Amino acid sequence: MTTTDTTDTERSDTPDQARTVVAASLIGTTIEWYDFFLFSTAASIVFPKLFFPAGNETVGTLLSFATFAVGFVARPIGGILFGHLGDRVGRKATLVATMALAGVATALIGVLPSYASIGIWAPLLLVLFRVLGGIALGGEWAGAVLMAVEYAPPGRRGLWGSSPQIGLGLGLALGTGAFALLGSAMDDEAFLDWGWRIAFLVSLLLVVVGLVVRLKVLETPAFRKMQEDADVARVPVVEVVRDAPSRRNLVLGLLARWAEGAAFNTWGVFVLTYAVMTVGMPRTGILVAVTIAGLASAAVVPLAGLLADRFGRRAVFAAGCAAFGVGVYPAFLGLGTGSLTVVVIVLVLMLGAVYGVQSGAESTLFAELFPTRTRYTGMSLVYQGSGIYASGLTPLILTSLLALAGGSPWLACGYLVLTAVISVVATRALRPVVDL
Repeated sequence: MTTTDTTDTERSDTPDQARTVVAASLIGTTIEWYDFFLFSTAASIVFPKLFFPAGNETVGTLLSFATFAVGFVARPIGGILFGHLGDRVGRKATLVATMALAGVATALIGVLPSYASIGIWAPLLLVLFRVLGGIALGGEWAGAVLMAVEYAPPGRRGLWGSSPQIGLGLGLALGTGAFALLGSAMDDEAFLDWGWRIAFLVSLLLVVVGLVVRLKVLETPAFRKMQEDADVARVPVVEVVRDAPSRRNLVLGLLARWAEGAAFNTWGVFVLTYAVMTVGMPRTGILVAVTIAGLASAAVVPLAGLLADRFGRRAVFAAGCAAFGVGVYPAFLGLGTGSLTVVVIVLVLMLGAVYGVQSGAESTLFAELFPTRTRYTGMSLVYQGSGIYASGLTPLILTSLLALAGGSPWLACGYLVLTAVISVVATRALRPVVDL
């Protein structure tokens, strides 16, 4: 049976505070995802040339994507660590820590010497900074969502819960847009030598702005009520695993998110390599296309949140996963034309519209799967645990399937369709345990 986890009287904070909460969630996730997508974009077009031994370009790309995947392996660690703190100490303090850690890790990549300068230390340090950033992001997402959802008024929780997801599209647009701007302002030699580093160093300035806003936010009403009731979980991750409804939702949630993670990393990450190396499109052109699609996604996300309030989170998220599966083959046909106009249309539809629907509905959906005392940890385990295979390994898997098929994308498409089928089935089987 669905229970009510928080009451309206617990949400009595001022409208100004509520607006600050939404702004803090949005700004924070935008900055965190900007950091993250800088790395994913650089993993496609910069890191293979700078931080790995010269030689086979495909091998360099695979090694770079493997480094990219390491961050996703680190994210569940961050989810457990910061989830524990978020469920016991509070959402606010945890989110301040995650933002500071992510900013420092990103800036350090911006000053990292190349393989030609320090040899094997270059990829090793790159992995270390990637791990630190992954740990930070592992604790960021659930806390940012909970800041919005646990303040949201009744009937608008899908919309409010979608606000941190807008930051994902904006962060992608800022990350790829920064590289597109820098790439167009200088020649390839200057860009690879030092130009790309500017985008990483700018992260420190953005983090300062984000911390100022985030420090103004009060703790969420739901967490304060839990503290007043002395209902704080001793070891949240253990409770998630032991509690039967939470355990069931954890397993199904891990499967449900597969298509969403695969979708984003296909259209936002893998496409950069595929369009440039396989199709032969210019780098700046495809970066601009992804930037436009990221902005489109940011616009669609709140609409998906509204739809989730109207028709239910599961129905909207499942519809987005199904649309992803249906659109995969036509999308790759469009990418294969090499026409920038066609590619922009494909990415706006698949990354902007279809992925925007998935992203906008999932945050509140996953928040409803766990009670307040273990919600931060449970959401983190679902989102960050699935990130290992659904997100981090996607570019590596698709690149390998592309090579196996001799450059043909159809094996890769078959894999993506399979993820969509799994996600739709798992999503329909989810059973929320609270009514936020």
